[in-house]
Amino acid sequence: MGLSYTMNNRVLVLNQDDSPLMVCSVERAFVLVFLNKSEMVRSANGYKLHSISHTYPMPSVIRLNRYVNAPYKGVALTRQNVFKRDNFECQYCGTRRDLTLDHVIPSSRGGQHNWTNLTTACKRCNAKKGDYTPEEAQMVLKRKPYKPSYALFLRDNNSPHNEWDDFLEKRI
Repeated sequence: MGLSYTMNNRVLVLNQDDSPLMVCSVERAFVLVFLNKSEMVRSANGYKLHSISHTYPMPSVIRLNRYVNAPYKGVALTRQNVFKRDNFECQYCGTRRDLTLDHVIPSSRGGQHNWTNLTTACKRCNAKKGDYTPEEAQMVLKRKPYKPSYALFLRDNNSPHNEWDDFLEKRI
């Protein structure tokens, strides 16, 4: 197959019941479709894969032909995952520079280190808020922190896949 920059694209893999299962490479998805282990649900906006004698549509979403019993997939609570959930912007002022984590209820006052108490803040806003709650510091959160779903993290913020929206939005 001819390689091009589009071979770096990712493919959303759905379980037989249309639930999002994982993301894989275009090459892996093509092999699964070619071997009849999955079917292509959506192609990648007109991109094609070429062999010496054939042209195939490039997959963007595939569905497995057999149901895979996958264990519950949670999202690990990490600094980068909190940033990703908050779209890499301060939840107080909206900047994307000098980001850090903020405990909405300060840990010194019993605030937990969990999804619903951590938010993305720039260093300036975090210092301004200090050891206060947002209300006490008279600062407004753009979005209340929440525990994200696994489906949210399948989406790649750097290159949005419009072909995936129908399958992820109902699960987010």
